[in-house]
Amino acid sequence: MTDPICLPVEALHQLGQHPPLYEPGEPVFWDDPHISQHLLDAHLNPNTDTASRRPETVDAVVSWLIETLAPRPDAAWLDLGCGPGLYASRLAQCGLHVTGIDFSRRSIAYARDDAVRRKLDITYRLENYLELEDEAGYDVVSLIYGDFCPLPPADRATLLDRVHRALKPGGHFVFDLSAPRHHALHGMQANWYAAPEGGFWRPDAHLVLEHGFAYPDDIFLDQYVILIPGCDPVVYRFWFQDYTPERIAQELAAHGFRITAHWADLLGTPYTPESTWLGVVAQRE
Repeated sequence: MTDPICLPVEALHQLGQHPPLYEPGEPVFWDDPHISQHLLDAHLNPNTDTASRRPETVDAVVSWLIETLAPRPDAAWLDLGCGPGLYASRLAQCGLHVTGIDFSRRSIAYARDDAVRRKLDITYRLENYLELEDEAGYDVVSLIYGDFCPLPPADRATLLDRVHRALKPGGHFVFDLSAPRHHALHGMQANWYAAPEGGFWRPDAHLVLEHGFAYPDDIFLDQYVILIPGCDPVVYRFWFQDYTPERIAQELAAHGFRITAHWADLLGTPYTPESTWLGVVAQRE
């Protein structure tokens, strides 16, 4: 029999309260040996948008980006947070010189093996893109599926400075962001569930407490408290800054970018106040 989970009521109450803004949680996530396998499986699952969008959407996004940006056939493209290479492999098949960067060893290993299998000349690097050191080497840098939004303000500033340095003069930074309407429609409510045989967070029995918190200025927190028999609670926190076109334009301008166009996604859908996503192409000035 599994040991019981014992936690004082006061501690449970405290875990359900708003943490201070941008208070971090458990630092190990993307490269966690157990969780990273579940993440890779989610990336590769063609029937869900959980970690990556479905293959048909990825195909459409790549086609639209190629048509919209019209890069030279030999242009250099840097895909940040590339995961298992879903976008990078398609971009390489368009004749581009592609580099992919990701923090997950498991995803990068899969991407490298896939490139060899497909005979694609792609450079994959196991790296934290906040530590990017490349200089004036790329025509386009991409960051797709809202990866900009979870970064705290200091990390967003660091990323924009490093992307600016990595781009050639006049190069483009293309990315998408969640819009305020996204959390209004899909924000997580308080919930809990038991995983007696293990699950996404742990290979053994655990209990998960989920909380969604709203803060001023369209900042949101998704918090997951993992309760494990005989152990202290493990808390994962995912902060999100939702964006309007005006908000991201101001942030980009402070780091040497101007928006050349924006949409409701990276498929060219017109943006409206009801849009849940915001697709942006910004140019290095």
